[in-house]
Amino acid sequence: MSQPLGGPLGLIAGGGLLPQRAAASAVAAGRAVHVVVLEGFGQPADFTAYPHIVCRMGAAGRMLDWLRAAGVRDLILAGAVKRPSFLSLRPDAGAARLVPRVGIKAFGGDDSLLSAVVQVLREEGFNPLEARQVMAELMVDQPGLLTTAGPDEQAVQDIRRGLAVVRAIGAQDIGQGAVVQQGLVLAVEAIEGTDAMLARAGTLRRDGPGGVLVKVMKPGQDRRADLPTIGPDTVLAAAAAGLRGLAIQADGTIVIDREATLAAAEANGLFILALNPFDPAWAPPAG
Repeated sequence: MSQPLGGPLGLIAGGGLLPQRAAASAVAAGRAVHVVVLEGFGQPADFTAYPHIVCRMGAAGRMLDWLRAAGVRDLILAGAVKRPSFLSLRPDAGAARLVPRVGIKAFGGDDSLLSAVVQVLREEGFNPLEARQVMAELMVDQPGLLTTAGPDEQAVQDIRRGLAVVRAIGAQDIGQGAVVQQGLVLAVEAIEGTDAMLARAGTLRRDGPGGVLVKVMKPGQDRRADLPTIGPDTVLAAAAAGLRGLAIQADGTIVIDREATLAAAEANGLFILALNPFDPAWAPPAG
């Protein structure tokens, strides 16, 4: 049974705008926020309004002790983090105690690792939350077209192809996104992230109608960490890559700064379509 939300919220902050939005949403809901800024990823200057500390990723013991001392039980993980090599972590005493409980999942894909981390946090007495429990206003709730422009038949076929590809790589815990143009898979997302994938796809685009970015959750993904996220920068990167639109998962994608994101799409003539990837209408094309 889920526990009622209340009391101070702990925020483990990586890079980008999402941690700032999460903190602001929690404060707007009347919650105190205590921020652990991950060294090398989050920016301490962005969190001067909140009690915060800066920790390297290997200092899990210090992080959890500080959060406990602040009376934190509810936690959210937000923001971009590039996975370090295991040898570079230099775990403190507290982290060294936790590592054996993560076990072999430390060497699997990102979702496998994050699920193990979430479980360890629960065992340590914390309550990791889903993004929508803290910042529901950033989630796309229902399927539908978010922009004036929409996909034509070629783009629809590319979306279906992209969904098939993302299901396949997601099942192997590799990535959440793919770029497809005229049925050709130009790029799939791996450890480099969406922006780097889009830059690579732009160098591979073909003449004719531009491609689409498909970005959805991995099959069975834990919703408490690393949900698909787009924002204005994603749209601009997609436009620079020559794409015509983005297909994202309804009730599974965070849109940072929706007004600016949609404005960027409209200004560049791109569509943004929220869909249910499990709807039979989006079954992969035959053959």
